[in-house]
Amino acid sequence: MVASGPFRFTRNPMYLSLLVLHIGGTLAFRLPWAAILFVPVFLALQFGVIVPEEAYLAAAGGEPYRLYRQRVRRWL
Repeated sequence: MVASGPFRFTRNPMYLSLLVLHIGGTLAFRLPWAAILFVPVFLALQFGVIVPEEAYLAAAGGEPYRLYRQRVRRWL
């Protein structure tokens, strides 16, 4: 289990960077319709990817992962 680098601050640095890039692209290219898509993208990541992934990691990682979850927030 990696708990250094960006994983010290967030359990999902790749998903967080995806959302930051989405917001940045929306602002840079002035795409109001992309701002509307932010909510479905966030919800799909949260409930379709992260929640099942964390359930698997909790079962596979045991106590070390539980302690990691207590120490590091899901997003920021």
